[in-house]
Amino acid sequence: MTDTVPPLGPSPLSTGDPQIRVDAARTLIAAALQPLTQTEVVPLDQALGRVLGVDVISPIDVPAHDNSAMDGFAFRGSELRQDADSAWRIASLVMAGDPSPATPPPGECVRIMTGAVMPAGLDTVVPLELCREAGTQVGERVLLAPGRLKPGENRRLQGEDLSLGRPALARGRILRPADLGLAASLGLTELTVVRRLRVALFSTGNELREPGQPLDPGCIYDSNRSSLSAALRRLGVQVIDLGLVADDPAALQATLERAVCEADVVLTSGGVSMGDADYTRDLLARMGEVAFWKVAMRPGRPFAFGPLRRAEPGAPPAWLFALPGNPVAALVTFHAFAQEALWRLAGATAAPVPRLTARSVAPIRKRPGRTEYQRAIVEPAPDGGWQVRVTGSQGAGILRSMSEANALLVLGHDQGSVAAGEPVEVWLFDGLV
Repeated sequence: MTDTVPPLGPSPLSTGDPQIRVDAARTLIAAALQPLTQTEVVPLDQALGRVLGVDVISPIDVPAHDNSAMDGFAFRGSELRQDADSAWRIASLVMAGDPSPATPPPGECVRIMTGAVMPAGLDTVVPLELCREAGTQVGERVLLAPGRLKPGENRRLQGEDLSLGRPALARGRILRPADLGLAASLGLTELTVVRRLRVALFSTGNELREPGQPLDPGCIYDSNRSSLSAALRRLGVQVIDLGLVADDPAALQATLERAVCEADVVLTSGGVSMGDADYTRDLLARMGEVAFWKVAMRPGRPFAFGPLRRAEPGAPPAWLFALPGNPVAALVTFHAFAQEALWRLAGATAAPVPRLTARSVAPIRKRPGRTEYQRAIVEPAPDGGWQVRVTGSQGAGILRSMSEANALLVLGHDQGSVAAGEPVEVWLFDGLV
């Protein structure tokens, strides 16, 4: 990839406006990205958090047979009496794991354990605690008062969870612990998943130092790679850490070229503002295309997105997400734009960021014309609803307030100031309060 490579031609990414609204930026990014299609097979115990690459079709019925949902007594529901006690004699004992037992004659029942196969012809189970009298041995009596049970209760039907040939898990699902249990219940030992998305990560700036190094006058430690790398790992992507890059056009171009060769996505922080030492935006224009480089938001206004051309003819581009350098702005733009985009690229049909409506504990000043993301704490309100309060100073470099927060309080583009008690939109971190 050199300066002699012709620029990319006209693209639907072009907006004609270097600064766009947040909702327009999110829509444009989602429309531009095409999910990965390459898959691999992994053992079941390595599939957590991966994206399922193909539909899983059930090879069996689950459960494999009608079985009891209770410890109790199985009998014919047609023998229940409404005018007097129903009575049966215990014909046999059926444990979970036993083969299907013989069907008892009319007027008899079987003592049955949870999960045990229901004998043919028996369709109802009464739990021990509902019986007026409950024998424990073959030949003893079971009595049930009228009106305590209906025919068919406490029986699990064959295939009621999953039936043979029906879809069990859909392609694009981000696999959770319950999904792995479901796959195991089908007898599966491995799953086909989409290959991991590869994300190259680096920070730019002459002032940055690695944690552990001496801190020269005027310099700061790089926190962005630590927080962004952690956020990426939680998404299950493969992180390629390219370290710190100086504010030097040649060094930045060399790093971008390496990133394009090795990764599907290039995630940078710093270098997209209007300063004289900010080269990322200009290099993006030369190596690919600038879709936009400013978003009407706070924090995070300097944010660039676009494709970077690969050397191989016809190869799909690597996508650049150039985040601001301020630590909070970098994380906010990651949550607002990159997180869902990376899931989409990884082939996932992930749900949007979890959101809820909560009442603001205090008034919040805000002018229309930009979207604002404030670090906040969501907690139960005294009346049983939700309330939210900001975590203090909202400066883009104050990472402590982000660490203390459990959500982002989102004030929309056209929204003005908020009064105490007014409902506001909240984006939950990790989907938990």
